[in-house]
Amino acid sequence: MTDVGPTNKTVAKPWHPYLVLAAALVLPGIGHVLAGKPVKGLQFAFFILLFGWLTTQIAPPEATFIGRHAGGVFVWCLSVLDAYRLARLRWETWRRG
Repeated sequence: MTDVGPTNKTVAKPWHPYLVLAAALVLPGIGHVLAGKPVKGLQFAFFILLFGWLTTQIAPPEATFIGRHAGGVFVWCLSVLDAYRLARLRWETWRRG
């Protein structure tokens, strides 16, 4: 029988989900970094910029700021929800041992 490693590993305490949520609301992608998924955070930040730029090219000039950047705002909202979900899953997994 092979030894797969120690059974009582100490896992570092993850960031609280509400802190991750606040960080994700302030800076796109940072919530994923705090939740332990930095590559995913970088991908979300890239697509926020891409879709924000794309909708500025398509939207009419009389549209509001949110209307001109609707694609980026939409991806940002998805990013915030995903970062919070990841943080909540990590937090509950850590809390339950």
